[in-house]
Amino acid sequence: MPPTGNLGFLLNDLERRISDVQWAVALSSDGLQLARSSGLSREGGDHIAAVASGFRSLALGASRYMSGGDVRQTIVEMDDGYLFVAAIGEGSCLAVAASAAADPGMIAFEMARLVTRAGQVLTPPMRVQV
Repeated sequence: MPPTGNLGFLLNDLERRISDVQWAVALSSDGLQLARSSGLSREGGDHIAAVASGFRSLALGASRYMSGGDVRQTIVEMDDGYLFVAAIGEGSCLAVAASAAADPGMIAFEMARLVTRAGQVLTPPMRVQV
């Protein structure tokens, strides 16, 4: 199975196991979709990859200005849900959408677990391939 298939499997597993997760997308730091869960269309994945990359960039800029160190996660809380963005090593990110009923702590914990697993799949040579 190609690395992107393994990554898609991990994203689908997250979506399947946690009922409040609507979808998940892995993206490059420059906003290109690397993989997505089945809950999101290709076009939706492309759109969210660009949005999540922008959020990540803004968070990094704020951290630099505030001398805040590494940015672990960015959370956008909306009336009807959440968007979580976290780094998957250097050069890629994970974006996860969850319903308003979600427990942000649980989502953050599960994302951290997925980031550990995805970091093993998403090596620098694989990033070049996609």
